[in-house]
Amino acid sequence: MATKDLDLPTLIERFGTEDKCRDFLEQLRWPEGVRCPRCGNDSISRIEKRKQFECNEDSCRYQFSVTAGTVFHDSHLPLWKWFLAIYLVGQSKKGISAKQLERTIGVSYKTAWYLGHRIRSAMEEGSPVPLRGIVEVDETYVGGKSRGIKGKGGPGRGTKKAMVIGAVERGGEVRLRVGDRPNKATLHAFINEHVADEAEAIHTDAWQAYGGIGDADTVHEFVSHNQGEWIRGIVHTNTVEGVWSLLKRSIVGSYHQLSVKHLPAYLDEVAFRFNNRENPFLFRDTVLRLVEGETLPFKELVRSA
Repeated sequence: MATKDLDLPTLIERFGTEDKCRDFLEQLRWPEGVRCPRCGNDSISRIEKRKQFECNEDSCRYQFSVTAGTVFHDSHLPLWKWFLAIYLVGQSKKGISAKQLERTIGVSYKTAWYLGHRIRSAMEEGSPVPLRGIVEVDETYVGGKSRGIKGKGGPGRGTKKAMVIGAVERGGEVRLRVGDRPNKATLHAFINEHVADEAEAIHTDAWQAYGGIGDADTVHEFVSHNQGEWIRGIVHTNTVEGVWSLLKRSIVGSYHQLSVKHLPAYLDEVAFRFNNRENPFLFRDTVLRLVEGETLPFKELVRSA
């Protein structure tokens, strides 16, 4: 079952058939033996011809498969194609477009688009741990054309760009979110939510909207980009700037354009890959999230915002 340091040839060798994929899901879902998802009974009979199980509890007798109650259950896509898509989305540093996914695994564009979003839905962090140590905070703008961004007051009038706020713990994880408005209230609310009270320091640029974020426990330091200052000792925002570089290369090189409605999902994807950059079990953990997560209906994806 080990999936450490999984590369593409190994993935194809291990999960190139439906039976191999089902065996993997069974071990992942029930590491201590199959249990009935309805009553929890561990006395189970196998129905080999139908690739199903039957609960032996007389009051239950529920018949189910390894995909029952998971995102895979209502999908007509073979499991090996699911696994290949999960691997490609997780390992593509700049992301992979629905068009590329369509060509690579041989599905329709609609299927590839929906598949990508279902995988991204598993990458969302439910209750992320607050960041500690030295935390860098910054904001950027992505999306449609604008007449120019005027200083730090946000995009110019008539813009369709969206504000994205990021916080990165040095040597740790990142938190990303679409911001409502480029102002002090929005930035401080984001920082208060994602940075621990006992954080050592918060590093930002010199935008006055960040003013007042420090306290007795946390020092606020900043660098003045407008004056050509990018680093002063250990004070800088280079780490979070690197995240913006990854995000924007994904948009320009892979996705080309993103709607504001779906932007949070793409931010989840970027953050998930960044936070798991040293995780040798990334594939396994992503599959497990899909097994345990809720199904994302297609109607919800295409519904107008």
